[in-house]
Amino acid sequence: SLTIPTPQASPYSPAALTAALSAQNNATARTVYVGNLPSTASVDELLNLVHFGPLESIRVLPEKSCVFLSFLDGSTAAAFHADALIKKLSLHGQELKIGWGKPSPVPSQVALAIQQSNASRNVYLGGLDENMTEEQLRDDLSRFGLIDQVKIVRDKNIGFVHFLSISTATKVVNTLPTEPAWAGKRVNYGKDRCAYIPKSQQAAAQAAQAAAAQSLVAQSAALSPIGGNNPFASPLSPYMPFSPDALQSLAGGQSLNRTVYLGNIHPETTTEDLCNAIRGGVLQSLRYMQDKHIAFVTFVDPAAALTFFQVASYQGLTLNNRRLKIGWGKNSGPLPPALALAVHSGATRNVYVGNIEDFDTFTEEKLRRDFGEYGEIELVNFLKEKNCAFVNFTNISNAIKAIDGVKNKPDYANLRIAHGKDRCANPPRSGPQGGSGGRKSGSGGNTTHSQPPSAIEPTDDSMGVLKAENGVKEETIDMADIPSGEVEASA
Repeated sequence: SLTIPTPQASPYSPAALTAALSAQNNATARTVYVGNLPSTASVDELLNLVHFGPLESIRVLPEKSCVFLSFLDGSTAAAFHADALIKKLSLHGQELKIGWGKPSPVPSQVALAIQQSNASRNVYLGGLDENMTEEQLRDDLSRFGLIDQVKIVRDKNIGFVHFLSISTATKVVNTLPTEPAWAGKRVNYGKDRCAYIPKSQQAAAQAAQAAAAQSLVAQSAALSPIGGNNPFASPLSPYMPFSPDALQSLAGGQSLNRTVYLGNIHPETTTEDLCNAIRGGVLQSLRYMQDKHIAFVTFVDPAAALTFFQVASYQGLTLNNRRLKIGWGKNSGPLPPALALAVHSGATRNVYVGNIEDFDTFTEEKLRRDFGEYGEIELVNFLKEKNCAFVNFTNISNAIKAIDGVKNKPDYANLRIAHGKDRCANPPRSGPQGGSGGRKSGSGGNTTHSQPPSAIEPTDDSMGVLKAENGVKEETIDMADIPSGEVEASA
């Protein structure tokens, strides 16, 4: 069985993630050499040590005491290669040699089978005879090719046969249904055990993956030429150190996915409550379907989406005393070029309205009415000491339209209209994520706010301001300092 004794010894070490990142555009360097195998060790035992992703094929050379493991992509291979070197993998007390095999593309027929049928090297067999044994199954199916492992789940009369290649499994799936002995039985593909983590070990894997993702954020920030002292700096946005194609292969098959699904949302939860709980990256949009108790959160950067997904999955995300379900939404693909350019220039879903002299005229109701023409507003609040307000939309595109449109309204002719910072881009809190929700001050809500980089003179609170119920209190956004009753996680 797969073993992840501690998060540090998990398959998601920072070294593995970093190696995968560097290899994300290399599709052919996907074969890892494993040498110095003990003569007493089986392929089954070796593959128990591999749990990074599905394998395309395993080539065994017993006379040379080695095996070549071909993954489906270079990133997965690089992650396993780096991790195996660090952990010094061994079998039967003998340290294994790790190297690279020859580069090669995934065979076209295999790629087609994966695309059309989600093919893997694992064949699922349903409706097995009650007296069928694993030995009999192995004897029958070994005529197709070498077998790694055979498992029968007796109470369900189903079986799983892992072959040493996807191409062999494809032959089995295509051939067995035509044979009289297999008539009426179900034959399909199962999940490759090398991409599987048992439920009992998923928490450890999630902990490790969350820690590794955050460690990688810190590592990338240290290497970023424009990062400065901000651990979330990057050329793409002011918050995260990744380009839109970063972590392409690390989201567990969610290539480039920027959209996270939230379910089991309490009916009293507002869009503002959700934004108060989301941390780690600039949002492109938040789509909340209150009647269905679900929401889709689309980040600008897939790395931010991955980090949020991992932290929320491991630490839990609770709102109004309900733990939310975390998953992946439909893959939204990369940012549209025009929007990416706007984000690079500082666009966010938050609009800053400055130079306000008369707050009796520029009320929350007026701002909601005037800006609401351009799209759904999540939050409006004021920083009267700085003569400004913030209007937070649920997506960046509407904020861009609002800035262009409102500037042409006579009432706003003397005001400064610009993009503010998205509070969702503040670093993730430590501990359980989320908040109590439902608590609002008369001025629009208890949440963190940020000033646009060039809207006012730089001050010590340039990372943002916190609105407290007893007035406006300015302070640097340090999540550890936020009062527990305001936007801290609920118990």
